[in-house]
Amino acid sequence: MNKLKREMSINHKAVQRVMRKYGWQCRVKVKKRRQTGQPYHIADNLLKRDFQADQPLQKLVTDITYLPFGQKQLYLSSIQDLFNGEIIAYSIGECQDTEFVLDTLAQLPCLLKECMLHSDQGSVYTSYAYQQEVKERGITMSMSRKGAPADNASIESFHASLKCETFYLDELRSTTTAIVEQTVENYIHYYNHIRIQAKLNNHHRYNTGSWLFKRCFDPCLKNGGQSRNPGLFNILYK
Repeated sequence: MNKLKREMSINHKAVQRVMRKYGWQCRVKVKKRRQTGQPYHIADNLLKRDFQADQPLQKLVTDITYLPFGQKQLYLSSIQDLFNGEIIAYSIGECQDTEFVLDTLAQLPCLLKECMLHSDQGSVYTSYAYQQEVKERGITMSMSRKGAPADNASIESFHASLKCETFYLDELRSTTTAIVEQTVENYIHYYNHIRIQAKLNNHHRYNTGSWLFKRCFDPCLKNGGQSRNPGLFNILYK
C-alpha cells in the first residue's frame, strides 16, 4: 500500500507518449462554443418589469422552454398577454429555430397600434427574419437585459407552473411525445379557461379578454395561421 501512495515526478510529454502507445484517452467535458455570428438587432428593455397592462394586446411577452419529458426533446414557445395573463399563442416543436417562433407569432390576432412584444435576447428573437416580421406587424420590440431572466418574469413563471403542476406533480419524467403534447395543450386550456385569478376578481383569464376578440379577432391570420382556440369563432360569431 505504501508503494501505491508514492509520488513520482514525470514530465507531461512522457505521459503523452505512454498514452499514445496504449491508445488511452481522457474523458473531457465538451466545451460549448459561442456563436460567432452577430444578432441582427437587440432591442432596448422598454418593458422595464412593468407587467401591468391597461387593455388586452397592449403588452405581450414571449419565451421558449424545454420539455424533456418524452421520447425526444421538445420545446414550447408561448406568447402571453399581460392584461390578464392569458396564453394567446403557442407552438410545440422539436427544434427551437426561427421558423418555430415565427409560427407562434403568426397565431396572433390583429393588434393594437401601441402593442409591445417583450422577449429575451435569444438568437431566434434577434434574427433578421423575426425582427422583420415583428416590424411588418407594427409591433414594438422590447428585450430583457442579458443575464436578467426576471425582466421576463411573467412568462417564466407560467412555464414553471406548467411543469410543476403537470409533469413534476404527476411524475411524468419519461413518457411518450403524444402525452407530452396533450399535457401541455390541456394545461393551457385549463390555465386560460378554468383557473381563476384573484386579481381578476376571481374570474378566469378568458372572460376578461374575450370582449376584445369580439371586436378585432382576425379570422384570416397571416400565412394561413390557425388559432389555438378553435372553438373561439363558433362562440363569438354565431
